[in-house]
Amino acid sequence: MLSDIERLEIEKAVKHYPDKQAGAIDALLLLQRRRGWISDESLLDIAQFLGMTREDVDGVATFYNRIFRQPVGRHVLFLCDSISCWIMGCEQVRNQLSSRYGVEMGQTTGDDRFTILPIACLGHCERAPAIMIDDDVYGNVTPDKIERIVEKYK
Repeated sequence: MLSDIERLEIEKAVKHYPDKQAGAIDALLLLQRRRGWISDESLLDIAQFLGMTREDVDGVATFYNRIFRQPVGRHVLFLCDSISCWIMGCEQVRNQLSSRYGVEMGQTTGDDRFTILPIACLGHCERAPAIMIDDDVYGNVTPDKIERIVEKYK
């Protein structure tokens, strides 16, 4: 169930759209910032509030890779796996992350510090391979550099 504060925040976020449904992404992101991820219950709450079906809101949520439909770690690390990043060595970065943290793509570290996810493109091809942690993008990432980068995120 949406709290009164969540209802007010969503209402404020979607009021500039011609209808509430157009603000589904904003509503999902807002609730995710508060709750960490979008559970089935949260999805239904948003659907009811916006006058949409659960399936329609789920379609929006699953289309956007920054809306999480399962729990994630404190930080989400996206590893770009576009062709440019593959050519420039993202596989070595992925292997370093897997070795260091004992997780594969799509998993969360045992300390809940990171969830490591693939992303189709970060638009940083000129600095491939690239990663994004939360909202911070890093380019020219190497297995050595990844260690220094992740240490910034506790």
